[in-house]
Amino acid sequence: MRHKTRGIVLKHTNYSETSVVAQIFTEKFGLQSYIVNGARKPRAKIGTVLLQPLFLLDMVVSYNERGTLHRIVEARQLPAFQTIPYDVYKRAVLLFLNEMLYKSLRQQGTDEPLFDYIFNAVSWLDSAEKMPPDFHLYFLVKLSKFLGFHPAPPKPGCVFFDLKDGVFCQTLPGHPFALQHPHTTHFASLLTCSMEQLPSLRIPLADRRFLLEKIIDFYRLHIDSLGEIKSHAILEEVLG
Repeated sequence: MRHKTRGIVLKHTNYSETSVVAQIFTEKFGLQSYIVNGARKPRAKIGTVLLQPLFLLDMVVSYNERGTLHRIVEARQLPAFQTIPYDVYKRAVLLFLNEMLYKSLRQQGTDEPLFDYIFNAVSWLDSAEKMPPDFHLYFLVKLSKFLGFHPAPPKPGCVFFDLKDGVFCQTLPGHPFALQHPHTTHFASLLTCSMEQLPSLRIPLADRRFLLEKIIDFYRLHIDSLGEIKSHAILEEVLG
């Protein structure tokens, strides 16, 4: 049967001389694999140009409940990116977030709130005149809510954050997976601010780099299959 759904591209791999298999997180069916015949041909109806990391698609797909490979009947980029393809900083952040998402959503079923969060955050980034330097930190902290391990809200007098338990606490935990001042303060700001307030955050570069390492640790502690994040080093090199 054919169905209309929105999708977020995570990855595509070569399948044959002219075809690819695309992993796409869909609004209607969750994470699915689609074979796209002829995608590598110069004049493909659905080409690899549409299957780039975190491209937002409006699709018509065939879906078979008993199958593991489905087909895309129609696809178009909607909304079409206006700034991301031309902004080296946005592209680097998107590639990093794409790797985090791909490794976090391996078995993800239908989840419309999660889909909407990712779709709207990527759309917001594309529409922003200038990317807030803390966008990737904010995105991952907020994403954890939809993945089931969102940190508890900050509490007065709790100057440490336990990455294992996901709670702010008054004493330093007896393991290395913890934050303390000033990183606890920055982390709390990311938790409590809105997307609209994000441009006003000013986390110093050294603290931003440290927080990113710890947020990746936070994900590793709660997602067993996360593994190594390879785009992390490239992101730091581009962002300075």
